[in-house]
Amino acid sequence: MAIIESVSENQGKKVFSLAKPSDKKPLYDIACQTKDEVHAIIAKAKQAQKAWAALPVTDRVKHLLNLRDVIVDQQDRIMETIINETGKAKQDALMVEVYTVAAFITYWCKQAAKSLKPETSRASGIMGFTKKVHVHYKPLGVIGVIAPWNGPFVLTANPCIQAMLAGNTVVAKGSEITPFCSKILEELCLEAGIPEGVCQVLIGDGATGDALITGGVNKISFTGSVATGKKVASRCLETMTPYTLELGGKDAMIVCADAELDDAVHAAVWGSCVNTGHYCCGIERIYVHESIYHDFVSKAVEMTNNMRVGSEYGVDEDMGAVFSEQQMAIIERHVADAVDKGGKVLSGGKRLDKQGLYYPPTVVVDTDESSSLISEETFGPVLPIIKVASDQEAIAKANASKYGLHGSVWTKNKQKGIDIAKQLETGSIAINDIGMMYGIANAPFGGVKESGLGSVNGKHGLRGYCHAMPILVGRYSGKDSGYPHNEKDFENMKKMMHFMWKTTLGRLFFG
Repeated sequence: MAIIESVSENQGKKVFSLAKPSDKKPLYDIACQTKDEVHAIIAKAKQAQKAWAALPVTDRVKHLLNLRDVIVDQQDRIMETIINETGKAKQDALMVEVYTVAAFITYWCKQAAKSLKPETSRASGIMGFTKKVHVHYKPLGVIGVIAPWNGPFVLTANPCIQAMLAGNTVVAKGSEITPFCSKILEELCLEAGIPEGVCQVLIGDGATGDALITGGVNKISFTGSVATGKKVASRCLETMTPYTLELGGKDAMIVCADAELDDAVHAAVWGSCVNTGHYCCGIERIYVHESIYHDFVSKAVEMTNNMRVGSEYGVDEDMGAVFSEQQMAIIERHVADAVDKGGKVLSGGKRLDKQGLYYPPTVVVDTDESSSLISEETFGPVLPIIKVASDQEAIAKANASKYGLHGSVWTKNKQKGIDIAKQLETGSIAINDIGMMYGIANAPFGGVKESGLGSVNGKHGLRGYCHAMPILVGRYSGKDSGYPHNEKDFENMKKMMHFMWKTTLGRLFFG
């Protein structure tokens, strides 16, 4: 995220002066939108929502496919905005942000008509003889999206895409330190011919986000830190506003004795350093069986020492800048705490002497489990490698965390990997793969413990932005079970229950 050089006030608005993380050169000033401005934008979204929801799903799909075409055409402009504000490597900007958004649009557009189609079925049990249930998926209204700074374009776009396809309008807010990475989505939507008011993006900080949460939206989709997520949940509960929280992680990688060593080492380095380590599903703890531990560590050190860090490498840059001075301080503090508690730094471990914010891929061993490098989310390119004597020890240590978002298991025995995965207390797991789990649109994504509430993507992704409204259609106006009460009907009900659940023939039909 962009560096905050200063914070000031102008005509009652908070103003942030931003600079590039890659070289610390000034970017621009941004003025945070006020509560009144936010509420006016929400009102505009409410007004636009009725006409947007009235469009056939096929028409909304056409609009979103136009957006995909605009994104592909404008990819260089999008990447320039992302790199200016985050300092991430060009490959990360292209793959993590631009490609993934285009892929999300493609998938959700293919799913929209099927996922949102009304469903009809007979009522359950004996009522099925006289009643039918029609379920209609109605858009909720206006969806508030709050996105973080680590994937500012993709994490703004994906929930907005789903919400819009479902017939909602959206008001989104990105981080105050990656403001135009999010704001550009609104501009691209307008260029694609999506009507005004359907997708609007705010510029602002936490106060702006609070105005969005309390401004009368119909759901909040939040991605960010655990601490902020708890505040969002508290504010949503005040108005009974539905919400999903996708929060932080401390993902564990378990490397079994029979793992393919070179593959596991590559995965460990890539999974810890992709997006400069600013990735909620990034690897933050590596538990390696003692029989291969020394070879694993040696190969990891060699690979990290050969990585190219810095914008001077252009498209060949393996890892970009740390996105902010605040995040750099967290990384440095966690590594220092690990060393204070007996850890040894075998590669990296100190910010690079460059113009921008650069921290090298760092391998740390002999790290105490009580250190913040193991217990807290580091969100940086650090590989804490821990020796374990057995798979069960690795499982126990992986589960000894307040987080539970993602993780991975490495073994040549796929069934063994699945068996280990089932014992891990986490939202999702990959076997012999790092897996950009969030980027797999057809897989439900969500954390357990302090890593979040609810899930996004998956089979019910679009429906998560709808109210599933059942409509009951009966034949007899309720008279089949209504008044007047009498002894005959009472006894008949008892006889029917006996037939349904106490006789062989009844159980055959009614279970």
